[in-house]
Order: sequence, then C-alpha cells, then structure tokens
Amino acid sequence: MSKRDYYEVLGVAKSAGEREIKKAYKKLAMKYHPDRTQGDKALEDKFKEIQEAYEVLNDSQKRAAYDQYGHAGVDPNRGGAGFGGGGADFGDIFGDVFGDIFGGGGGRGGRQSRARQGSDLRYNLELSLEEAVRGKSVDIRVPTLVECEVCDGSGAKKGSSPKTCPTCHGNGQVQMRQGFFAVQQTCPTCSGKGKIIEDPCNSCHGQGRKEKTKTLNVKIPAGVDTGDRIRLSGEGEAGENGAPAGDLYVQVHVRDHDIFQRDGNNLYCEVPLSFTTAALGGELEVPTLDGKVKLKISAETQTGRMFRLRGKGVKSVRSGSIGDLMCKVVVETPVNLSSRQKELLQELEESMGKASSKHSPKAQGFFDGVKKFFDDLTN
Repeated sequence: MSKRDYYEVLGVAKSAGEREIKKAYKKLAMKYHPDRTQGDKALEDKFKEIQEAYEVLNDSQKRAAYDQYGHAGVDPNRGGAGFGGGGADFGDIFGDVFGDIFGGGGGRGGRQSRARQGSDLRYNLELSLEEAVRGKSVDIRVPTLVECEVCDGSGAKKGSSPKTCPTCHGNGQVQMRQGFFAVQQTCPTCSGKGKIIEDPCNSCHGQGRKEKTKTLNVKIPAGVDTGDRIRLSGEGEAGENGAPAGDLYVQVHVRDHDIFQRDGNNLYCEVPLSFTTAALGGELEVPTLDGKVKLKISAETQTGRMFRLRGKGVKSVRSGSIGDLMCKVVVETPVNLSSRQKELLQELEESMGKASSKHSPKAQGFFDGVKKFFDDLTN
C-alpha cells in the first residue's frame, strides 16, 4: 500500500514552517496517542503514520530529501537520505513535545526536575597540641547557603509554586538535531532544573537558598592530629529543589609546639643536661603535658641518649592506646666560666693524664679510626 503524503498526514501546506508543523503534530498526537485510543489497532497505525511524517518534516535535511524525491528519498530500504534505521524514535519525539501532558511514555531520561544535592564544605580548624591531645568543644562560624525560610526552598513567592519548564517539559535537557545526529544539552530556559519560577520569592530572589553564616559547635575528640577530618553530616550547603544538604568537613591542623614534637602517639623532646650531671648521674626534671616529672640520669650519660617515659604520650583517637614521651638528652658545654672554674677544669684534664682515652672511649675510637684511614691512604 502506498504511503500518504506527509504534508497531507499532518494537514499542513508544503510551505509550512517548523512552528506550524510542530503545532499540527502536537494536536494530532494528543488525539491519537495510544494512551487515549485504548488499544484500537487502526488508530495506533494512524498515530505511527503521524509520528513518521513529523520525524521527516521536522528535520530540515530529511524534509529537503522528501521534497525532492518523495518517500524514496527517506526510505532506508531504498537508500534514502533520511532515516538512519528503524523509523522514528518515539521517545525522542514524543518526550520532547508531550513530556508535560503524559507522564513519560518511553522518553529518554526522567521527567522530574533535577534536584541537586548541596555541596560539601571544608573548614580548616587550627588547634594547639594540648587541645588536640585532650580534645575540646569549639564553636566555629561557617558561611554557607541555607534553605530559604520564606519559600521553604522552592524559590517561588509564598502561595505560588514553580512551573514545569515549557522548553524541556521538566526533563532538564533538550535535544538538538544535526542531520543524522541528536545531541542532548542542558535546557537553556531552566538551566537544567526542569522548572521555572514565574513569581520569585522576594527573600531569596527565586534561588531557594540564601547566604548565611552558621555557628556550629564541634566536639573535637582527644588525640586528633594534623590531617584528621571530622564530618558533620548535613551541615554543608542546602540542596536544590528539596535535595539533601551536603556535609561539612572540619580539617584539623595542629600548630607546632615550643617543646614537643609529635610522631603518631609518641611525643619527643630535647632536654639539656649539665656536664657534671651527665658525668656523675643524678635526677632531672622534664616536662610532660601533665606537668613535670623526675627523670633519673645514670652516670656517664652521653649526649643524644634517649630516655623513654611510658604512658606520657598521646592517647590514640582510634584505638585508645597511649604513646610514650621520648626524651633526648643534650649535654651542654659550660660557658661563661670564671678563672677559678677554668683552673679546676684544667686540673681535671691534667689529672686524667695519659689515661684520657679511658675516660673518653668514643674520642679515642674516633681518632684511632682517623689514623687508620690515613695509614691506608699512604700504603
């Protein structure tokens, strides 16, 4: 059976413009859409005929081929220039025109407005070592976007509501055809939201969100360290169109301490040690985060020796285990000596005599090594 003329099918003249063709198609499709014809086979065939005609006449390239060669110019079985295979795409055509009338019906993509979750936020929190080790509760001020209280986040003036976008019919995207190809793009009318606001809220100017600085109380657990993050769920920016808010991440940075250095759960510090205490031994007061403690120094302690104070470090925020305090002693050479003190040191040096190597084993070992090095060079 021969096909009817496409212009006749849509009831338009050959000189009809794109807008007139689309209007005619919309009127006929509403009348013969399968959702309304209740399975009538003859009317379903008529709808397919209408759909096929619109697919050709709404595409400038296919229409030109049809005007020049008739049905043969767009028949894929005859090598026509129009259809790329399979006839009209029901979802592309029907969804684009009737998305606001029939709820979906095979279109590509949803027909609901694009509700976007709010963005996550980051807050940099600086703490002292003592605050990080012990934990604390701190108030922070965070500039963010919150849901407009006047319009409850809709963006529309009180008593009104957003309308479905007439361009994309709530899809948020439009389809641009170029020859055989179809490209989906964000709808320029609603910017992908699927809805437009005809009467915007005076408070948020139609945005549904407003800038506000929130004050939040953050509980910092004991033992946090630089690089740790504390997540506050739902305290980020408010979402759009009723979508959930983002999260707030509090990024911890611990300031350098004047005495202690931290490595994991252990603390390290350098402790100056007098010449006489290093030689004779004794007790030394060393600082901890809980106060001073006495450290027993054994006789003949050399500089660089490490003393461990167990349980005087940091309690782990994850495992609960407690680290240690590592004290590195640094023997100080006496300065600003009086004449008498210098004489005493000189007498000490003389008293050691030739047996000085006995009293300074490291020095003797060093110089023996140097001597051997130069002997090897000359041999």
